[in-house]
Amino acid sequence: DEVDATHSPVFHQLEGLVVDKGITMCDLKGVLEQFAREIYGKDTKVRFRPSFFPFTEPSVEVDVSCSECGGKGCRVCKGAGWIEILGAGMVHPNVLRSCGIDPDVYTGFAFGIGIDRITTTRYKISDIRLLFENDKRFLEQF
Repeated sequence: DEVDATHSPVFHQLEGLVVDKGITMCDLKGVLEQFAREIYGKDTKVRFRPSFFPFTEPSVEVDVSCSECGGKGCRVCKGAGWIEILGAGMVHPNVLRSCGIDPDVYTGFAFGIGIDRITTTRYKISDIRLLFENDKRFLEQF
């Protein structure tokens, strides 16, 4: 992506993985909805959109209602009313197999969250580049 107010040349990501017997898409959905509401507030709307990632099937992208405009559409959400916060999905059986885990017994989900995106949307920082400018006055607010 081109460097702008919402895209940085430096990318920081938090990864999560849950593997156990009986893990389903409902577990993934419940965990990620709770996560989003803990970060953005209990009234935040969360939606899951089908997507593709090579290591998960099915795969989803997770959006939250824009905290700036309440979902009405603004500059921050580019008029959509939604902000993408993470990608996720059910771990592909071949990935489990390559790790020595029997996919007929175990299932799991994985997710990746852009820490910079979460920070800027949570704290209503209008330009992601502010995180990397080392301006002490800006950084001391947090």
